[in-house]
Amino acid sequence: MNWKTLYCPNRRCLYYGVPFNQGFLVKNGSSHGKEQAWCKACGRRTALTYATAYYELDAEAAIFELAVRALAEGNSLRSTGRIVEVDKDTVCAWLNRAALQCRLVMLYFWQQLHLTECQLDELWSFVHTKEANLPGAKLLCETYGDAWVWIAFAPVWRMVVAFVVGKRSQENATLLLRRVEAVTDQHIPFFTSDQLPAYKAALLEVYGQLETPTRKGARGRYPLPRLVPAPDLLYAQVVKRREEGHLVEVTHKIVFGQAARIEALLKASPASTTINTSFVERDNLTCREHNRRLTRKTTAFSKELPWFEKQLWLSLAYYHFCLPHQSLRRRLNEPEPTRGHGSLRQWQPVTPAMEAGLTDHVWTTAELLGYRVPADFLDQLDKMADIFPDPDIVHHVN
Repeated sequence: MNWKTLYCPNRRCLYYGVPFNQGFLVKNGSSHGKEQAWCKACGRRTALTYATAYYELDAEAAIFELAVRALAEGNSLRSTGRIVEVDKDTVCAWLNRAALQCRLVMLYFWQQLHLTECQLDELWSFVHTKEANLPGAKLLCETYGDAWVWIAFAPVWRMVVAFVVGKRSQENATLLLRRVEAVTDQHIPFFTSDQLPAYKAALLEVYGQLETPTRKGARGRYPLPRLVPAPDLLYAQVVKRREEGHLVEVTHKIVFGQAARIEALLKASPASTTINTSFVERDNLTCREHNRRLTRKTTAFSKELPWFEKQLWLSLAYYHFCLPHQSLRRRLNEPEPTRGHGSLRQWQPVTPAMEAGLTDHVWTTAELLGYRVPADFLDQLDKMADIFPDPDIVHHVN
């Protein structure tokens, strides 16, 4: 926990949201073994763990962190409970606590990203009941059945810049692109995907411009405005042809933009050398390995949709900040000694967040859970609710 980022939580205080060293907070001993501070301006006391995942946690921090790591590494709720020797319901409460913290951290750092390439894909799973067995269960909850994870992936950074959980519908495809637009700067990245028609319509909806066609002739009504792609929008599809279930040919189709511009972009790219969706498809495997709810043919599937999304927030935050990526590592100029007596360290571990310039080191689980998002950003979350709604609200169905 960091004293420097602690602030007075009283919204009526003149020093609300002001960091510790700039406000009127002073250290004030501890309460029930937890360090606390006192605001001399308003008299409010607050724990050092305020606005982190540790706030009002009735458990040892080390056990809580171990459980979070186990969940983020692909363990189920019950197996995690057996590892740390607590009840499954306790692990479930800890997952909720950690997921909400990870969601805030990711939303805070995922701002004004300069994205050059973006690959789009969907990952299938289900909630409670598979679609084939749905008719009876659908009477209980409309969110049961197929649950698709829509993913927007930045191959240069190996980073998931946006995701959406829901049905395979045009509405969710558009929401995915709206989230990409919300976390990136004014530059429009080069998009690639498979041949799902929803992506073309979503790109036009988010990055299109209204244009009124010229009137043909002197009679009849004037044509209505229609959406056309923005001049900077580049989008290509990967076309896969299969015969008897086997892939026999892969071709490309340019949907928006000029072939010369796309070719020049690919030549300058540090990741892609051709039009492809290989990076996001490889990331799908990583998601299944680090999220037990996405593992096929197990009993660890989600029973409710909000928990499905919460596990995604946790596993993705852990992947981006705490888990070094093998393909991103950098060779050290001078080999460094290790703690043991083995060979010298030749490589610097790099996470996707480091590659994107969001941080300069590999985070520990404690850093992720204890990172305090500034108050001014938390106050803006209501304005983002239409694009990033709370999982418990958007997925709640009576």
